[in-house]
Amino acid sequence: MITVEEEDGDTPAGAQLRAAQRAELDARYGNSSHEPGMPPSGEDMLVFVVARDDSSVGIGCGGLRLLAGNEAEIKRMYVIPAERGRGVSVAILRKLEDSARAHGIHTLKLETGSRQLDAVRFYEREGYTRIEPFGPYVEALTSICYARTL
Repeated sequence: MITVEEEDGDTPAGAQLRAAQRAELDARYGNSSHEPGMPPSGEDMLVFVVARDDSSVGIGCGGLRLLAGNEAEIKRMYVIPAERGRGVSVAILRKLEDSARAHGIHTLKLETGSRQLDAVRFYEREGYTRIEPFGPYVEALTSICYARTL
């Protein structure tokens, strides 16, 4: 059974998952400078969630960063490799969408990269539509952006 709950992004599970995501992206892109713009912080994250398995181990995470108006950006979506293909990412995404609605957010945006084709397929399957790059991603050659109206 998978549970997804809001918690502080700086908990040990949240920090460990964010570090694992960073290491995986560093390996995929061959460098550590693959994220345009400012990394999200506890101050600008509206929501951070952690997915846990039956033993309460953190297996995935995701967050929402407020943008202008009634929009938010999905940040730090990640599931550990051993747990992929079990619906964890869908559970995290649904929790983020529900949290966004509860906070009056009408549109979710996100950025993924050209070396994350698994993420591209996932977001398209989940109803996100490709959009022009926004914010810090406008000049980023590897950025692929999506949005969904809730």
